[in-house]
Amino acid sequence: MKFPTRRTVALGSAGVLTATAITAGVWFGAASASPAPSTVDRVVQQQLDGLVDLGFPAALASVTHPDGSHDDYVAGVGDLATGSAVPVDGEVRAGSNTKTFTAVVVLQLAEEGLIRLDEPIETFLPGLVHGAGIDGAAITVRQLLQHTSGLPDYTTGIATDLEAIQHAYRSPRDLLDLALAQPARFAPGTSWEYSNTNYLLLGILIERLTQRPVGEVITDRIIEPLDLTHTYFPAVGEQELRGDHPHGYHRGADGELADVSELDPSFGWAAGQLVTTPSELNEFFRAVLDGRLVSDATLDEMQTTVPADQGLWVGSEYGLGIESYPLSCGGVIWGHGGDIQGYQTRDGVTADGTGFTVAVTALPWGIIDPSDEDRVMDAYRAVTTAVDEVLCAE
Repeated sequence: MKFPTRRTVALGSAGVLTATAITAGVWFGAASASPAPSTVDRVVQQQLDGLVDLGFPAALASVTHPDGSHDDYVAGVGDLATGSAVPVDGEVRAGSNTKTFTAVVVLQLAEEGLIRLDEPIETFLPGLVHGAGIDGAAITVRQLLQHTSGLPDYTTGIATDLEAIQHAYRSPRDLLDLALAQPARFAPGTSWEYSNTNYLLLGILIERLTQRPVGEVITDRIIEPLDLTHTYFPAVGEQELRGDHPHGYHRGADGELADVSELDPSFGWAAGQLVTTPSELNEFFRAVLDGRLVSDATLDEMQTTVPADQGLWVGSEYGLGIESYPLSCGGVIWGHGGDIQGYQTRDGVTADGTGFTVAVTALPWGIIDPSDEDRVMDAYRAVTTAVDEVLCAE
């Protein structure tokens, strides 16, 4: 599906980097050539400028309308070294939004009769999932999709060590070994806890059943049919972003922001390796919800949720690879969100097909001292608040 139109509504100024702040995005352009900003335009730009004021080097966003057209916005600085502008609808690392792509493939395979959601993972990956309190015969595919498996997270101990992972290739089996060396968090089906290990296993499951690399399967089944020309699963060893992109940043040991745009995302793999743009992420989630990727019956399964409120968005619930969030103005949106060093994305689609994605070019704890937990959490909430404010203004 091709996007009918794109209107660039606002561009961030190149900005001036100082010891304490980065200038926010501004409106520009001849009045005779540009339409007056709408209420939504003003709300989006206000939110992006506010995120830059909090210390994020750049913020970019896209609003996709029910007809598939989209408006794009930016603020801040795309490259702190040169002061260059933020590319409109630029490529960003999508982090855990990858999980929804992986979930869609698993559910498509279930529709084809290759997977049974309530069958133990041991059936499909015999002898692979075992450890202290961990038994693959007791963990179902559904529980992996919904984060109710009790499996420990393989990122524990490595996610915060950027120096160790930035340019290091990690194979899926190496990552699984890190997970299975830890004890189970709880008995399968008795609780909910987010764990990247669930989607690591689902990626292995996809490869076992299709006999093809998971990135290729995602490309063939989702990316190419939707004509997402700037969405891709990086190849093994690929560290640079392919297209126009804002640079991503993370605090170094000296407390200064370091450019981490060049990064080996293999530690994310089927749980977090994908690259996309705000508008294309909107279109993917719209396609999940409007029947282009899964059947109505499968979508009902995806949208059967359990409580997943971690304090960042009160009332959030997790389905099968997709999350619901209540809006402050009423109604519910569906999306996911993703965090990876250098980039954070949050997104949601409303009942009428309006989509919104916002991305910032650092993680909150990558620009704020992690010991200052209140400020870190405020920055996290500011990104989710942007989604709520914009979709409530739409």
